[in-house]
Amino acid sequence: MQNNETLHLLTHHRSIRHFKNQPVPQDTIQALLNAAQRTSSSMFMQQFSVISVTDPELKKQLAEITTYPFTKSSGHLFIMIADQHRNEFIGQEAKVSTQLLHDGDRSLAAFDDATLAGQSIVTAAESMGLGAVILGSILNDAQQVIDLLHLPKLTFPVFGIAIGYPDEKPDLKPRLPLKTVHFENYYQEPDQKLLDDYDQTIHDYYAQRGSNNRSETYRHHILHDMQVSPKKRFQILAVLKKQGFFEN
Repeated sequence: MQNNETLHLLTHHRSIRHFKNQPVPQDTIQALLNAAQRTSSSMFMQQFSVISVTDPELKKQLAEITTYPFTKSSGHLFIMIADQHRNEFIGQEAKVSTQLLHDGDRSLAAFDDATLAGQSIVTAAESMGLGAVILGSILNDAQQVIDLLHLPKLTFPVFGIAIGYPDEKPDLKPRLPLKTVHFENYYQEPDQKLLDDYDQTIHDYYAQRGSNNRSETYRHHILHDMQVSPKKRFQILAVLKKQGFFEN
């Protein structure tokens, strides 16, 4: 089986939610941002921005939105932004139509760019011995995050990234069997036997892990999460359109 330092890093990713009370040095932050900027970008349009949240009061408000206290206590907090506003500025300056920036194709491209850059930050952070966790929970109230960060039209907060020096080493959570997510040439329907086996694997993992033991299977988790969502998440599509995305 192929293995090297990069593959080991990627296949041993763990979300870290407990951090030491230790700030991340500025040169480390710069290195993470440099990694983000070198990420693949659709059509070289570089349709993302990153906001470092350093104001304690702002971090507190974001922590209330996410419901996770570590949002304000991690070493550093990034917010990844899908950003077509900068390109619209360039178009308006040149007095050309910017309508394409509002359509579904370019909207998705901006979210792709922001997501890929965010993953580069996480991988780069882990390569330096830092821990990280993706905060999709900033979308519990997308409009409030937009207001707090003064985001203009054609920008949208995709997720946050809390990074810092780990104060835990969680067990490695088992992933779905590869045969359930990788197919050759055409899509294949889910295999019930593979899902049954994975349910047992996840049940055993939760029962035996070092902390927060519970009785749960993968199906139980999926069924719960497809029925429950924070109230304001139902407003996300309306907020996206208000911000100028997915207009066509």
